[in-house]
Amino acid sequence: MLIDILKGWTATSLAYFIGVSTTGGPHSNLISYQLALGIAAVMGHLFPIFAGFRGGKGIATLCGMVLAVNLDAALFCVSVFIVVLLITRYVSLSSITAGFAYLVGVTFFFNKYTSNLVVIFGMLICLLILVTHQKNIERLLKGKESRVNLFKKKTAV
Repeated sequence: MLIDILKGWTATSLAYFIGVSTTGGPHSNLISYQLALGIAAVMGHLFPIFAGFRGGKGIATLCGMVLAVNLDAALFCVSVFIVVLLITRYVSLSSITAGFAYLVGVTFFFNKYTSNLVVIFGMLICLLILVTHQKNIERLLKGKESRVNLFKKKTAV
């Protein structure tokens, strides 16, 4: 998971080198580069060439990307993830909720330096999460999604 987070953060952070070397211009260009490079990392995670284009759900890579784009919003999302996980013990529901919390965060709470492009990206994150978690959502609605055991010791057999 940490490697996936680092992958998203690194790809997104490369925008500082590209943005400075090609434009040296305004913050909006930097955001554009960050989003383009981060989205490339997420798409590479979702559809890896060497695994037959079948990858993961991309949540950890998205987390790394969001950490690089807006640290405050990322910490808000992580907090939402943890609270929902502690209450429900569903990792999938926690991921879905945290993804939607990003859109709420950049739209209403952390919008001081947020461009419209970041809000549009937040909407795309919500759509992506709904698509990648479709089976999880179905299992949640049917009550068949598995829960994680938090803070419980396993008994020896």
